[in-house]
Amino acid sequence: MGQIEKFTIDNGLRVVLAPDRAAPVVAVSVHYDVGFRSEPEGRTGFAHLFEHLMFQGSESLEKLAHFRHVQGSGGVFNGSTHPDYTDYFEVLPSAALERALFLEADRMRAPKLTQENLANQIDVVKEEIRLNVLNRPYGGFPWIWLPPVLYETFPNAHNGYGDFVDLEQATLDDCAEFFDTYYAPANAVLTVAGDFEISHAKDLIVKHFGDVPARPRPERPSFAEPRPETEKRGTHPDAHAPLPALAIGYRMPDPIGELDAYLAHIVLAGVLADGDGSRLEQRLVHTDGLVTDLSASAGLFGPFEARDPDTFSITAIHPGEVTEQQVLDAVDDELEKLAATPPSAEELAKVTARWTANLHSEHDRLMSRTLGLGSLELLYGDAALMYDLPGRIGSVTPEDVSTAAKALRPDSRAVLLVQPQTQQEDQ
Repeated sequence: MGQIEKFTIDNGLRVVLAPDRAAPVVAVSVHYDVGFRSEPEGRTGFAHLFEHLMFQGSESLEKLAHFRHVQGSGGVFNGSTHPDYTDYFEVLPSAALERALFLEADRMRAPKLTQENLANQIDVVKEEIRLNVLNRPYGGFPWIWLPPVLYETFPNAHNGYGDFVDLEQATLDDCAEFFDTYYAPANAVLTVAGDFEISHAKDLIVKHFGDVPARPRPERPSFAEPRPETEKRGTHPDAHAPLPALAIGYRMPDPIGELDAYLAHIVLAGVLADGDGSRLEQRLVHTDGLVTDLSASAGLFGPFEARDPDTFSITAIHPGEVTEQQVLDAVDDELEKLAATPPSAEELAKVTARWTANLHSEHDRLMSRTLGLGSLELLYGDAALMYDLPGRIGSVTPEDVSTAAKALRPDSRAVLLVQPQTQQEDQ
């Protein structure tokens, strides 16, 4: 297990340090406890829009200075918005650690929120939506279109990429309020990993982040809602889709409070659809010839991305002559078999071995390790969980997988149907 040291500075900023002197590289990330689910009603896409604004300069650095300072040091950087957090990171040569800390502290203190930057970034986000959703086959499938079928409440059901009307109505006052509420140091986790001395890093962190003004940590509401008690269906027309598709959504155990049951669902997804020998691949593709493409996933963006509630999804693209009911019946049949008879130890070992190998591989990459430590500290209060996860997944039993399969019931799920459209209206 890697060394981890944690502390909190006076303004409430939580810090995770994970030194590793194997290579002269250092990574810095900041995770803020705000994502799609926290954005206000009528402001869909706002969390993602704000992530863009955080790259548009600050009170002390002009626009594009952040880019220039990181790339000029031979580093890389980015940010991303998730259901329950937004992250920002840099990976640079270890000699540039102070530069990365200065840049993150600088925009945590005061990003440059101007009307020009806001208008410009609204246009950038709209273009991103056109590219990734509106003008692409199966764009936003299933992560945008499935939640409003499975969930009832605005935080869980709305489109986190954003509606054009909502994005265009965003104001500077909205931005200032969002920043003041959610970008407080006490609502963030700073992670530093790689080649550094702990005492030196602590001094630099206090030097650069210590004077960021403290603000109250916002109270985070529960987004819990009851599971559906019947099957719910919805349709989404897709002008670019060559074939029909469907997504089946189920609720999962609480990722935080019921972690072992949640991990069993991750393994179940692998048993169902990970590789050519998986249950659904064998049945739906090779034996019955019902679908051309399928996947199963714990979490719409993958696991460990969200608190409760989280979504288990099975997606399939199928020929026009195959009905969605044929696909659903075959999926239900395979789930019933797994519920009645646990997978063999050999079948399970293939899946858990692949998962643990993937986790170890991810943790070997400094950027992935840093982001993982930060997100697990934010969501679970336990960055060190990263080093326990391979073992925890490896200890999932055949009976655990069978129990998870029993929970994926036809009378408590959402089915989204994607319907190809021959006529396309201008966007």
